[in-house]
Amino acid sequence: MVAPRAGSKIQIHSYKHNGQLHRVWENSLVLKGTETIIIGANDKTPVTESDGRTWITREPAICYFHATYWFNIIGMLRTDGIYYYCNISSPFVYDDEALKYIDYDLDLKVYPDMTYDILDKDEYLVHKKAMNYPVVLDRILHNNIDYLIRWVRQRKGPFAPDFVDNWYERYLTYR
Repeated sequence: MVAPRAGSKIQIHSYKHNGQLHRVWENSLVLKGTETIIIGANDKTPVTESDGRTWITREPAICYFHATYWFNIIGMLRTDGIYYYCNISSPFVYDDEALKYIDYDLDLKVYPDMTYDILDKDEYLVHKKAMNYPVVLDRILHNNIDYLIRWVRQRKGPFAPDFVDNWYERYLTYR
């Protein structure tokens, strides 16, 4: 797999299990790009939904994608602290078009005090039935929620102190 180079801008494409394009983020700046990890940043980035609606992100965010784990993590810098939005998803792939992953609906929202909520359980159950998720996939996704929660509790990866702030400082050097 090819990796984007630091300083380049890429699109991020989110798909659903049935292959339908779900959401596209324009112009995310790559801060680190390897075959296994991509760390990006965006601020006031246009986003297009599958139905054609568009919106713009409200705050700076550091995005963490991994080619092995079934989740991605977005650290949003807000005035009252860093909030994390974690998508339970397939590992990413990158081609010359975009960084791509499959969104499996379940999300983990982590607050600045490191408490968290699991979101969209109902949506997951609807899509699991409608798209006929295999039992092994369901197991993988739930195991990765547990793994992600351990990262939060251990302050590992993007949840480590200063991770988001340090990558945001690097982002500012590109502006």
